[in-house]
Amino acid sequence: MTNKHSSKASPNGAIVYQIRLGGHLDRQWSDWFDGLTVTLADNGDTLLTGPVADQAALHGLLRKVRDLGMSLLSVVHVTEENLGGIP
Repeated sequence: MTNKHSSKASPNGAIVYQIRLGGHLDRQWSDWFDGLTVTLADNGDTLLTGPVADQAALHGLLRKVRDLGMSLLSVVHVTEENLGGIP
């Protein structure tokens, strides 16, 4: 079976994700979110984008979002097809 979606992966093989949060989060939180890039969107959302080693690491990041009490709006597995939508 062939996968039609070409995954966007980092050099170490981790899959790239974009996590959208409701509200702005200071860029200083990047280290706490395992080095993900923190981007502040004009609409007031925060985008966390970067490679995630595996599903366990993704769940760990989502736990951190929960612990901050921020609204989780979306989690997107970044592929070549949807790469253009990332600021």
